[in-house]
Amino acid sequence: MSTEQVNQDIDVEMRCQATGQWLDPETRQTLVSSETLKQAANPGVVLLGESHTSREDHLWQLQTVAGLHAYHPQMVIGFEAFPREVQPILDEWSAGKLSQQEFLKQVRWSEVWGYDADLYMPLFEFARQNRLPMIALNVDRGLVSRVGREGWDAIPAADREGLGDPAEASAGYRDALARVWATKAALRHGSAAPGDDKEAPASAAPSIEDILKDPGFARFVEAQLTWDRAMAEALADARQIDQDALVVGILGRGHVEHGYGVPHQLADLGTDPVTRFLPVRTGKDCAAVEPTLAEAVFLVDDRASDANPADRPRLGVFIETAEDGGVRLLEIVDDSIAAAAELTAGDIIIEAAGVELKTSADLVEVVSRQAPGTWLPLAVLRDGDRLELVARFPTKSDE
Repeated sequence: MSTEQVNQDIDVEMRCQATGQWLDPETRQTLVSSETLKQAANPGVVLLGESHTSREDHLWQLQTVAGLHAYHPQMVIGFEAFPREVQPILDEWSAGKLSQQEFLKQVRWSEVWGYDADLYMPLFEFARQNRLPMIALNVDRGLVSRVGREGWDAIPAADREGLGDPAEASAGYRDALARVWATKAALRHGSAAPGDDKEAPASAAPSIEDILKDPGFARFVEAQLTWDRAMAEALADARQIDQDALVVGILGRGHVEHGYGVPHQLADLGTDPVTRFLPVRTGKDCAAVEPTLAEAVFLVDDRASDANPADRPRLGVFIETAEDGGVRLLEIVDDSIAAAAELTAGDIIIEAAGVELKTSADLVEVVSRQAPGTWLPLAVLRDGDRLELVARFPTKSDE
């Protein structure tokens, strides 16, 4: 390695320790904050990715939204957290007609999204204070889950919530999703995911090549495309309604990275310009940033407080009320209490702590009463069989 290359590596390493700086992923050069925001603050779409449980990410989003607003006050803010059915409630909130408690209750925050509301409230308050329109980017999670089970083509047009056919996933997106699928499979099998350093046992999860041929994985990709398309169409509609507005999307980073998810669908819809901004942890996460990750990244601290707050109990599931009663699990959060209890997507919880569950709100209420160290017995229907499982809520010392 040449001396020049060594010096360049040292320069990159030093820049990757500089919290509070914008970087160009392609050149690894530091960007001027004011110029970066000013260039993006024009009519168009700006996507701000996040890790849903990261306080640092949400603080950065608020700072970035405020900076963009200073340059372009005509702004609309869209949120992945909300399905389209709650749009009238978002309108009332932005108009100052609801208290925070009323707002979170009416949008069924704990049932529909479930992540810590305190992480998002500053963004909601910013929109409210400046009377900025907030738009719901998502569809009912039940549709996404159904696509994952049955495939997009099996969903009748009347059940698609008005969505058009998603653009096909790029090869890069399929490979990225295959790695996600492999990681989930490894967690289920207790084995190493492809690319892990540790030695995998004989029961290792399938290879990436095998995953790409799996019909279940194909449906998983279609479910992600449904999610991406829903948000892209909502952003595109907002852009069309007010062509002078800056439309900002607050959504998970997986839908933004490398332009694979929502940006790809926006391009298919003919919506431009689209700018992608992402937060990146200082240190090794920054050093590993790929040139195509985003137009610009912002360095944030890598601190342990980004983990899920322990101020209230969380099972770690996305849910809906099942047709015949009980609570259907649409998705299980990795490394959650639900995952440790061996709950799986598609399970229907019919009892919790001996209490019959009729709606998803019933489960939320039972879980909210659990103290640290509690063992919560659950009666679950899985493929027609009744199972008795136990969810253990960690003690303070565990956390």
